[in-house]
Amino acid sequence: MKKKEELFRINKRITAWEVRLVGDNVTLGVYSAKDALAIAEEQGLDLVEISPNAEPPVCKVVDYNKYLYEQKKKQKELKANSVKNVIKEIRFGPNTDEHDFKFKLNHAKTFLSEGSKVRAYVFFRGRSIVYKERGEVLLLQFAQDLSEVGKVEQLPKLEGKKMFLLMSPKGKAAK
Repeated sequence: MKKKEELFRINKRITAWEVRLVGDNVTLGVYSAKDALAIAEEQGLDLVEISPNAEPPVCKVVDYNKYLYEQKKKQKELKANSVKNVIKEIRFGPNTDEHDFKFKLNHAKTFLSEGSKVRAYVFFRGRSIVYKERGEVLLLQFAQDLSEVGKVEQLPKLEGKKMFLLMSPKGKAAK
């Protein structure tokens, strides 16, 4: 029970002198805290401070446990509707052959069609860093081949020994 009372101030724990009163079967307006509490008790409900930072604080006449249940329900609904971003990585070398390129391209198409983002990168090992142009051409070709399924979110960019390209599904952009 103690945790519930810490979420919102209720009834006699409301410290403000005046409150803006809202709720069902209540005349909206600004009341003294004592009057608002009397109105809530008259209906057999609780006075809950829902917006303590407002001027004056907003209080609602409602059954406290029911209010907490509704808040939990809203939180759960928001969490269910939130989109989870999944980033799949595809690794190339600067000298990746045509067959390997096509194989990884097909994987990227399936990832994008599932709704995941694709982060393709070329990893330069040792002295292969001198072939930066090959890596960039490879990533740009990759982006062009996936243009009907996804869109480029970040163009090729060199960070250390890796050159990255980030793509997102096209269907998500339209939503």
